Amino acid sequence: MAKDMMLYWCIGSPPCWRVMIALEEKNLQGYNNKQLSFEKEEHKTKEVTDLNPRAQLPTFKHGNLIVNESFAACMYLESAFKSQGTRLIPDNPTEQALIYQRMFETNNLQQKMYEVVFYEWLTPEGERHESALKRNKENLIAELKLWESYLEKMGKGSYLAGKNFSMVDVVCFPVIAFFPRYGCPKERCPRLMEYYDMVKDRPSIKASWPAEWLEKPEKQLALKNL
Repeated sequence: MAKDMMLYWCIGSPPCWRVMIALEEKNLQGYNNKQLSFEKEEHKTKEVTDLNPRAQLPTFKHGNLIVNESFAACMYLESAFKSQGTRLIPDNPTEQALIYQRMFETNNLQQKMYEVVFYEWLTPEGERHESALKRNKENLIAELKLWESYLEKMGKGSYLAGKNFSMVDVVCFPVIAFFPRYGCPKERCPRLMEYYDMVKDRPSIKASWPAEWLEKPEKQLALKNL
C-alpha cells in the first residue's frame, strides 16, 4: 500500500508535516517521498505542477489518485485506511462535529502565526510597517486566547477535541510546534504549551519531526515579544 504512495514535501512546513503524521498514524511507513526546497522554488518544477497545478506542497499521490490539499490528504488517508492504525475520526456525530470545527479553525491559527513569523518574507520591503506587524501580533494573541479557552474547557491532559488523539491533533500540532520553536513566551499560551509537551513525544510526531529542527535546535525569535 505505502509503496504505491508518493509525497512531495518541504521541511518545516505544517501542511506537509501533518500529512506525514497521518501516514505514520495509519501505519503507512515506507511510502515514497521527495523533499523539495521552497527557497530553490523546486515546488514549481514540472514534476510537481504536472500533479499539482497550484505548485504547492504537499503534493500527494496514491496509485493514480492525486490528493494535494493537506486536510484533504489526511482525511483521505483516514477514509481509505479506516481500520488500520489509529482511528482519527470517530463514528459519533457529536465527536466528529468538534473535531471538524477545530480542524478548520486551525487555518486561522496557522495564518495568524504566519503573518507574524514570516512577516518580512510575506511582505515586500516597501510595504512593511511596524503598525501592521503590531496589528498582526494583536490578532495572533487574540487567536491564542481562543485556543487557550478551548483547552481550559476540555480540562488538563486533554487533546484538542477530547480524551483521544484525533485528526485535529494531526493537523494542528505542526502549527502549535512553531510557538516554542520561534520563542513564544510560555506564559502567553500555557495550556497550549502543556499540550505541546504532552504530544511532542508521540511516535508519529517523533518519526516525522523536521530534521532541520533537530540539527539546529536553537530557537528563533520572531515570537519572543508576543
